[in-house]
Amino acid sequence: MEVEKLVTEQRNPATIAIDQMTTEELIQTINQEDQKVAVAVATQTKKIAQAVDVLSQRFMAGGRLIYCGAGTSGRLGVLDAAELVPTFGLNSDQAIGLIAGGQKAMFQAVEGAEDSADLAVADLQRINFSAKDTLIALASSGRTPYAIGAVKYSKQLNAKSIAVVCVPQSELAKYADLTIAPIVGPEVITGSTRMKAGTAQKMVLNMLSTGVMIKAGKVYQNLMVDVLPTNEKLVNRAIRIIQATTGKTRDAAEILLNQAHEQVPVAIVMAKTTLDYTAAKTYLKQNANQVGKVIQQQNQRLTKK
Repeated sequence: MEVEKLVTEQRNPATIAIDQMTTEELIQTINQEDQKVAVAVATQTKKIAQAVDVLSQRFMAGGRLIYCGAGTSGRLGVLDAAELVPTFGLNSDQAIGLIAGGQKAMFQAVEGAEDSADLAVADLQRINFSAKDTLIALASSGRTPYAIGAVKYSKQLNAKSIAVVCVPQSELAKYADLTIAPIVGPEVITGSTRMKAGTAQKMVLNMLSTGVMIKAGKVYQNLMVDVLPTNEKLVNRAIRIIQATTGKTRDAAEILLNQAHEQVPVAIVMAKTTLDYTAAKTYLKQNANQVGKVIQQQNQRLTKK
């Protein structure tokens, strides 16, 4: 489809006179348009859930989350990958963001990079992309050659790919295994997809990556339990998490953390069951690191006795 026919490139009738509005009027108008984003994303929750199941299954089997895109879409992917590492205690190679044009493109436009499918293949080969990994390809227009090239290469390797676009019946959707397409409509400023389309992609990525991390046992109740206590601030956070989930005093929580070899999930399981360190660690491994599941199993076992 020609660029000018894409819904993301149409003129928005609600903002034709935005240059004549007062400051308060234009801000209210942008806010009114932004409210349409959550509604558009809500139409895709079933697809997003399906994507989380695919991503989490492959992630827990040792596959990586690989994001790719150009411009705003690429930057959002890099951001999501980067934030997963400290937030959920991942290794830096478990979630990788690729942007057309490389690191330089995070800060300034690299002309022509998004038009190269070969560049996407080279970037994926550089990180040894394999059939175990899952690709999240981002392109608001659904027609970026860099993203399409990445998805086609993924298919060649029998890997799985998920597309996040903001137009219906996109070119990218023809090649991806699953497509998430919140249709946010014309932008406030014609063609400025860093606005509603970018916000929609960010919301989808939040759901995808957070869902995967929950499935991977990085969350207990609503707490990020897989924190790595590598400095004083994080040690204090780890102790507070143990306190919040077990009701222990600070001193008792600190002792538990030491007994669990600085592993918060293990400490919580030890506190809420009769398991010692070795047993707690074993049961967590057998249950995909799901703290709640292990605690429930152990409590049921004790009840039956």
